[in-house]
Amino acid sequence: MKKQYYNVIGVMSGTSLDGIDLVYVHFEKDEKWSFSVMCSETVSYGEEWRLKLKEAIHFSAEKIQELDDSYTEFLATVINQFIIENKISDIDFVASHGHTIFHKPELGETLQIGNLSKIAKLIGKKVICDFRVDDVKLGGQGAPLVPIGDKLLFPSYNYCLNLGGFANVSVDENNSYVAFDICAVNTVLNHYVSKLGFDYDDGGNIAASGEVDDALLSKLNTLPFYKLNAPKSLGIEWVASEVFPIIDAANLSEKTILRTYVEHAAVQIAKVLNPEAKVLVTGGGAYNTFFINRLKSLTMATIVIPTDAIVAFKEAIIFGFLGVLKDRNEVNCLKSITGASKDHSSGKIYNP
Repeated sequence: MKKQYYNVIGVMSGTSLDGIDLVYVHFEKDEKWSFSVMCSETVSYGEEWRLKLKEAIHFSAEKIQELDDSYTEFLATVINQFIIENKISDIDFVASHGHTIFHKPELGETLQIGNLSKIAKLIGKKVICDFRVDDVKLGGQGAPLVPIGDKLLFPSYNYCLNLGGFANVSVDENNSYVAFDICAVNTVLNHYVSKLGFDYDDGGNIAASGEVDDALLSKLNTLPFYKLNAPKSLGIEWVASEVFPIIDAANLSEKTILRTYVEHAAVQIAKVLNPEAKVLVTGGGAYNTFFINRLKSLTMATIVIPTDAIVAFKEAIIFGFLGVLKDRNEVNCLKSITGASKDHSSGKIYNP
C-alpha cells in the first residue's frame, strides 16, 4: 500500500538567478492531494556564483562538468544548512530541480546542474532530481513540468501563471489541460535593471518612470515564437539570440527599455488569458506591482495573488510534489503538455 503523506524538501533555482528556493512541505493524499508549507527560505547567490551561472552557457564541455561538480557540492551544503537551521528531522526525501544551464529540446538536449548522484551522499538522504531529461529523451520539450502540480494542488483555478525568469502558464479549460511558456520576463527585466546597479526593479518603479517606445514594442510583439502552437518552451539561449539583439539595436535608455518590455510581456500574457478565467499568479514577478497593474488593465480575467509562501515558493513546492509522484511511480509528466511520446514518471532517484 502506498503512503498517504510525505514530508519533503523541495529545491528550485530559476533562470532569473534570484537564488535557491528551499521549502519543507507536508503532502497528504485523501480523496485529493493537499499540502502545507512548514518552513521556507531563499538563499541568494553570491556575486561569484551568479556570474558563473550567467556565463556557463558559453563554457566548454569540460568546464561545465567542473561547474556541475562544484555546484552539486554547493547545493548540498545549502540544503544541509536549511535542514540544520530549521531543525528538520522527518524527511522522506529531497526533491531538487537543479539549475538550468542550457535547454535545447529541439536538439534533444537539456542540462540542469546540481543533479549528480553524489548529492544524496553529501546530504545523507534520498534525493529525487533531474526531472527534465527523461521527457526530452521521449521527444518532449522537457518543460513546463509544473502543470501536473497545478492540476492536482490548485484545482480551483482555470490558469496558473508563473512570472519568473519566463512567464509560463497551465490552463484547464473544457477538461483539456495544456501548458506552455509565454515569454521572457525577469531574465530580460533583471538584465537591463542591472545596468543601473540594481538586482531587480523593486515594485516596477523604474519601469513605471519610463515611456513605451512603440517601434521597439512592435518589433518584440512580432517575434516568431509567439505564433507557435503549444507545446512550446523557452530558454536563455532564445533571449540571447532573439530578444537582446532587438532591444540593444534600439539604443534606448534603460528606463524606456524596462517600460517597453513590461508592456510587451503584459500584452503577450493578456493575449493568452480567457477574460472569464480565474488566474493564480506566482513567482517573483507577482511582486512587481506596476507589471501586475498593467496586466490587469489589459485583461478582464480575475487575477489572484496568493500568500507569500505560495507566490515565492510555488515552483519549489511543486518540484517537491513531482518527487512524491516519482517516488510513487505515478505520472508526473504529461505528454499533452510537453509533446513527449507518452505520459511518464520522470526523474532520477539517488540513495545515500
